[in-house]
Amino acid sequence: MSKLSNQNLWALLLGILTQVSLYAQVQQGYFTFPIKPGERNFLAGTMGEIRPNHFHSGIDIKTEGRQGLPVFAAADGYVYRMKISSFGYGNVLYVKHPSGNTTVYAHLREFAPSIADYMRERMYAERKNELEYFPEAREIPVKKGEIIAYSGNTGSSMGPHLHFEIRDSLDRALNPLHFGFSEIIDRTPPFAQRIAITPLDQHSRVQGIYARKEFPLIQAGEAFYLVSPVSVSGKVGIEVLAYDQLDDMYNRNGFPTYEVFEAERRIFRSTVNPIDFSIGRYILSHTYRNQYTRLYKLPNNRFPFYEPDSAWAGAIQVTPHQEREFRINMRDTYENVRTLHLTLTGEAALERLHVPNTTSGTTSIAYEGNLLLVHDNAKVAGDFATFHVNGYQMEMPYAYRDANKRTYIWDMSLGRPDSVALCSHTVYPQVNALVKVDTETLYADDYCEIIFDEKSLLDDLYLRVNHLRDDTVPGIVINDPREYLREPIRITFSPKAYRGDRSHTQVYLRHENGRLSFQGGQWEGDKMRFTTRSLGTFVLATDSVPPLIQPMRVSASEIRFTIRDGMSGIRDFEAYVDGEWVLMRYEHKQSMIWSEKKSNEPFNGEVLVKVRDMANNEAIYRGKI
Repeated sequence: MSKLSNQNLWALLLGILTQVSLYAQVQQGYFTFPIKPGERNFLAGTMGEIRPNHFHSGIDIKTEGRQGLPVFAAADGYVYRMKISSFGYGNVLYVKHPSGNTTVYAHLREFAPSIADYMRERMYAERKNELEYFPEAREIPVKKGEIIAYSGNTGSSMGPHLHFEIRDSLDRALNPLHFGFSEIIDRTPPFAQRIAITPLDQHSRVQGIYARKEFPLIQAGEAFYLVSPVSVSGKVGIEVLAYDQLDDMYNRNGFPTYEVFEAERRIFRSTVNPIDFSIGRYILSHTYRNQYTRLYKLPNNRFPFYEPDSAWAGAIQVTPHQEREFRINMRDTYENVRTLHLTLTGEAALERLHVPNTTSGTTSIAYEGNLLLVHDNAKVAGDFATFHVNGYQMEMPYAYRDANKRTYIWDMSLGRPDSVALCSHTVYPQVNALVKVDTETLYADDYCEIIFDEKSLLDDLYLRVNHLRDDTVPGIVINDPREYLREPIRITFSPKAYRGDRSHTQVYLRHENGRLSFQGGQWEGDKMRFTTRSLGTFVLATDSVPPLIQPMRVSASEIRFTIRDGMSGIRDFEAYVDGEWVLMRYEHKQSMIWSEKKSNEPFNGEVLVKVRDMANNEAIYRGKI
């Protein structure tokens, strides 16, 4: 009988204690539903849905397509955090409860009058149009069922609803639907859309080649099926694109649980609950490009909700001439289950592919994690490529070929090739350095400096840097936008020949369609320094046009303006009436600001409004009431 190592034993005990703590804080009937309690409600979003770069951490409760529905405190407690903001959660309240839980109420139109007055006083005291504030414990008590706010559409909300969360004592988001709310009805199981099979190491193949492949599914009865078996060799992983729907609803939601079975043996399970915000960016390791859910665990993925919880858990190997059948259970919060069936057949990795002559014969280089794939024209005589690595020459036969193309695969963990001599010419991979995960690293060359902190990476990164030295549009290209960072990196580059207006010139991320996204940055002599949590193409661009201020209403009762900026975006704004600072609320989706008075006294005197964009251009409006 094998013994558990101390490390494994502690991991097991920690997992058990975590589950005990989790279930201890899920008390049925403790919370009342925050919208129309006791009536049937409908959800626009569920816990664990895949959102851009994060899991959805609560439920989105529909509010009849309108704003202003009363929001009720889910239990006795006190407001310990509150925020007025134009982005993210918008206007939001956090309520602490004796159970140790916290409830969160987001995208609010407004707080209840007494809470709103409290917040307004502090905003005027600090002369801030947006403010996050932490009242003293029990300074703002609330009772279960008390109206604490009114629903809205503030922040990043794309339609009227209430975002509602329940968090545990460690500030991790728990699934609110586990708390027994009868207001939500769901008997409908999830739906599968597509499946993908992806190679996981140098020797893996999917239908003969090293490439991730997606496949359509058919539905027969209540189950989904892969139309025909997929041939594989080496270690591969399964990825699924799927969604859930609640009863009588048209919108698509997420669901928390996947289980993979072979016969009756479960070989993998993942359940998204709880959600730890400190490691939320690992959703980019949990999914393929923020869409397909991976039913295997990448080695550096730190989410704890996998069984078994080990590197490459869920990865599958099928020996040649073997056929293995798998069943995937897709399980929603209400234990509605739909199954997906697929068959994988093993084959030996082939050198010559028996496939139609459809691939291009042009030479190209691709980077897949630690692997370098070199594709060459198969019609040129010769089968070997010579990899030049750290002064050594290594000859390598192709991994596979078809009528048009030969493919060579090199593991860059053995060394980064500076050139590859093919049969008719030489190609030059552009891998500048290996940056290890969890390691502070400085990369520098004659044009740029890049600093990686310990938490910058989700996984090891084979760094590729390309300099854009064009005098008119200088910049830097770092890897590919479909490679992800966990936390920001700091970049400095030297566009010494740049002759533009530096006072309004900063860094923008240039997307494939040419659209620019503001990143910021500061000039330090001839160097530009900025931080980013994205990879891709960064260029300098100049925004010298001030924002637009357009009055909508300027009266004794209210001042209201439209404000817009066409490039870098709005940084901040301020308003004065008769020399007195006036609180202005902002709705970025409508490009609108409007006054919120401190008292009922009518406005009278000169009106001054200033708006700055991210490039420090300032627009000024002057008027009189």
